Amino acid sequence: MLKKILIISGAAVLFAYLLFAVFYMNPHEGKDIVCKDLRISIIDTLDRHYLTVEGIQNSLAKAGLSPVGKKLEAVNTTEIEKKLKENRLIKRAECYKTVDGTVKIKVYQRIPVLRIFPATKGSYYVDINGEIMPVPDNFAAYVPIASGFIEDEFAKIQLYEFALFLQNDKFWNSQIKQIYVSANGDIELTPAVGDHRIILGQIENYKENLEKLRLFYEKGLSKVGWNKYSIINLKYKDQVVCTK
Repeated sequence: MLKKILIISGAAVLFAYLLFAVFYMNPHEGKDIVCKDLRISIIDTLDRHYLTVEGIQNSLAKAGLSPVGKKLEAVNTTEIEKKLKENRLIKRAECYKTVDGTVKIKVYQRIPVLRIFPATKGSYYVDINGEIMPVPDNFAAYVPIASGFIEDEFAKIQLYEFALFLQNDKFWNSQIKQIYVSANGDIELTPAVGDHRIILGQIENYKENLEKLRLFYEKGLSKVGWNKYSIINLKYKDQVVCTK
């Protein structure tokens, strides 16, 4: 009985596939269908778009790739995707056609995690994948800011890793607002709470030194006050050196 059911089910699936192939995969079917609609979806995890549907439409129009009014068979979805991915704010683009004459595009935005202000050139973001992305017009992400003597590779690797660590720790994510890289490579931090400057030291030791700072906050500043010291220096092993 089970074998018979499997045979019938398989035959039904095969029949459905053949119908699909005849009506939708036949290259001669629907060759005169004209694209009557372009639907663009902008996808990210920020719930705010620095890319716009209008901007994407204009980009395609300038490149002669706007599909509306063209025959579907003449719409090159690969070229559309390629054009959209030239925009360095776009992580991924997907374009496909439907049998009712609609072209659909999904655009995935890049997500910034850190903004960099190098001493030698203009600012940029490092995105969630550790890649450099430009600063969009009329948009500012609420992310930590790093400035100072910063090379691109240092921003993409060490500072990127540091920014992810801060982002994933509830306390440090709310406490650390600015990062400064001095000429000798020391990391200095500006906190959200407390009128002091934090000298973290070399970035390779950030986990150990932030843990020292956390304990100092809990056992030291919580008793004497957050504005007791102007500088908290963590760069020396097993020590917290404070300056009034």
